[in-house]
Amino acid sequence: MNAMQVAQRITADEYLAYDGEERRTWLVDGQIVVNQPSFRHQALHGRLFAALQGWIEAGDARGFVVSPLDVQLDDHNVYAPDLFWYQASRVPAFDARGPYPLPDLALEIRSPSTWRYDVGTKKRVYERDGLPELWLVDGESGVVLVFRRSTPSAPVFDVERAGVRRRARARRLGDAHLAAAARLRARRRRAVRAQPPPGVTR
Repeated sequence: MNAMQVAQRITADEYLAYDGEERRTWLVDGQIVVNQPSFRHQALHGRLFAALQGWIEAGDARGFVVSPLDVQLDDHNVYAPDLFWYQASRVPAFDARGPYPLPDLALEIRSPSTWRYDVGTKKRVYERDGLPELWLVDGESGVVLVFRRSTPSAPVFDVERAGVRRRARARRLGDAHLAAAARLRARRRRAVRAQPPPGVTR
């Protein structure tokens, strides 16, 4: 994924009012970050979506997983997580217009040009604004970094985990661990293991 930061600082309202063609951008601390996904990134995105969607369809009231849409964090930060998930009780109406509310789980896939935002400003703002759980997926190394709150009222991400598996095996989110993708790296066939999103039970 290639990324470029546009110098002019703007507000979230100005960013969201832009009525041009479909944009592949974020607003990070008032700066527009333009990015273009690579084939590798999108292939991994598809595998992760399929793994999460498969778990949702395997049970009742397991919420909804969404591909990138605008999520406004504050007056100068509007992100579009690669994937995000809502518990069943919090799924927005299908005809609702963005920006959308903070999800229960946000998932960001690494690329060399955008990783610094994911592990830096974006993680900090997600944590500050109450995101229950964040997965940072490194497709190069086959590792997922999981940041979550031990309780809904925890002020910070106080549980941190990293996981990797040699063999690809997607499990249900309700299991003790989750292989988050069918494969994180096609050649090595590694997959991610992580705890279920907050509020999910077997």
